[in-house]
Amino acid sequence: MPISDWFRAREQRRYTAPSEPPRGSESLADGVWVRCEGCKRTLYAGDLERGLGVCPSCGRHHQLTADQRIDMLCDPGSFDEIDGDLRSGDPLEFRSGKPYAEAIEAAQDNTGLPEAVLTGRALMGGLPVVVGVMDFRFIGASMGSVVGERIARAFESACDRRVPLVLAIASGGARMQEGMLSLMQMAKTAAAAARLADAGVPYVAILTDPTMGGVTASFATLADVIVAEPGARIGFAGPRLVERTIRRALPKGFQTAESLLGHGMIDLVVERGSLRETVIGLLVCLAAGGE
Repeated sequence: MPISDWFRAREQRRYTAPSEPPRGSESLADGVWVRCEGCKRTLYAGDLERGLGVCPSCGRHHQLTADQRIDMLCDPGSFDEIDGDLRSGDPLEFRSGKPYAEAIEAAQDNTGLPEAVLTGRALMGGLPVVVGVMDFRFIGASMGSVVGERIARAFESACDRRVPLVLAIASGGARMQEGMLSLMQMAKTAAAAARLADAGVPYVAILTDPTMGGVTASFATLADVIVAEPGARIGFAGPRLVERTIRRALPKGFQTAESLLGHGMIDLVVERGSLRETVIGLLVCLAAGGE
């Protein structure tokens, strides 16, 4: 699939009306019903939101927005955004279906975010941290120059303040509308992660569905502890590309969090309802180990 078609598909609406709406639901606003891609059931959006985006039927972990992720992880009212003034440009004047500049503007309008990642200072269980959260709705949370710069600055902020870094990651990979500039972010963020490690400051990565491409190949897998949500797809190339390359079928569950846990690539698979307390516990242990 051409990358332009992939981005266009991600921009399409993800809400669907039920084939047979519940009695009395005719007056409900569009977007109230959400189709679970796991069990194919139609769910009430309010119930899904109250369950932290986890399907009550099959347990599928649906994507969260950046704001929802911050609310879930951070102490109430403690998040203070940093580097919020950074905005993407269009250095290549890239066009695919529609100009890249228009795609950025549409993503900003649809998400209310300036870019695909929010970074800031916060508290988790009373512990000061630097937090970054990626939002897949924004051009597949792909890593362009601004996303890479914000992530690198988050590492630098954690290093300067000597407080742990927690990143909640979801991405389709490098933002190819920026060409080589997007690929350079892999080296920049990996170098920033190395400096944080050399300083002995803890870094915890939370991999969510999906975490792919150049993001997986750089800062996402350089954490002291790598935690993943159940069923998250994690890898570099997609399974169809891998199958075409090696010319053989892949095993069932290839690139899922559970498979990668069994092969030692990640450290923990944690249900979303337990994620905050698990990360806080990890931060306490890592901080104690560094004393």
